[in-house]
Amino acid sequence: MSSIEDLKKDYDNILQQLSDPELISNWEKFEMLSKKKESLEKIFEKEKEIEEIKNEIEENKEIIKTGDDPELISLAENEISYLLERKVNLEKELESLIEKNLKNEKSKETISPSSAIVEIRAGTGGQEAALFARDLFRMYSKYAALQNWKQKVLDKNESDLGGIKEIIFELKDGDVFSKMQYEGGVHRVQRIPETEKSGRIHTSTATVAVLAKPKKTEVQINPQDLKIETYRASGPGGQYVNKRETAIRITHLPTGLVVTSQSERNQLQNKENAMAILEAKLLEMKEMSEIAKLSEKRKEQIKWAKRAEKIRTYNFPQNRVTDHRIKKSWHNLDKIMEGKLDLIIKDLSESFSENSEN
Repeated sequence: MSSIEDLKKDYDNILQQLSDPELISNWEKFEMLSKKKESLEKIFEKEKEIEEIKNEIEENKEIIKTGDDPELISLAENEISYLLERKVNLEKELESLIEKNLKNEKSKETISPSSAIVEIRAGTGGQEAALFARDLFRMYSKYAALQNWKQKVLDKNESDLGGIKEIIFELKDGDVFSKMQYEGGVHRVQRIPETEKSGRIHTSTATVAVLAKPKKTEVQINPQDLKIETYRASGPGGQYVNKRETAIRITHLPTGLVVTSQSERNQLQNKENAMAILEAKLLEMKEMSEIAKLSEKRKEQIKWAKRAEKIRTYNFPQNRVTDHRIKKSWHNLDKIMEGKLDLIIKDLSESFSENSEN
């Protein structure tokens, strides 16, 4: 456990950082340091209160030792009894505050983003691939609902038969990224499509990318680097959808990245959605660039989920899901497609955690 002296050194360091005039431009850091300062001040106040009680105990002991008034001595003895009990309670409170501070510091080292942006694209297999992409989106939506996460569709492109060519959505308000981070890669389905007359099993694919939603301080975008265009939304959506140019296309000129959003009914919301997608993709590019500089051994430990890597097969005739990275299968495919992903995500998290520690 941290000593009070160590915490006072931390406090002095925080005060020094807060006195930096440039800190005001980094609001998140300023807010974090201010909260930590407030937390440490509560500890010091509790410590000061304990010291004051110790002094009062000593004063009453002196009265008992030197006094000759029986009534005054009796009062001092009663006061000592009360103060000792109060001191024990305060020391417990102090210990609890210090432990809480320590836990907060440790959690900051391991915390993962509470928001993630998920992108699902139909792969090989034509209309069946688009229907599979729709099923994956439905599976993740149901899982998110079971986790009490909030979901927001940022962009969507449907196929003629009700499938999904591409969908980008945000999940937030929970331990989202830590649970979803291993879902990125190529998902393969083996089943008999509804449109198949001869009963043949088809194999189709869809790709999933899971991007951490960056904090505002992690990705800095210069407005002059953006080319923003409007166009008419297309696809299902009723009479309104093609009447006004509500859809947004943003091109990030330095990287050539192009993102779109047409899921909302006004330009401003679509622009906010497109910017969220762009920020997440720029953060992914930054992380991929950093990983490319690492040694091969370290890359293997990180186990970066490549979009081109086949990670999982959903075999409907055999009622089985197999994750090829950890060479493990689960049955009850119908329940898994209803969002019951807890066991799969738990096994993946444990496997990847073990590999990163070895």
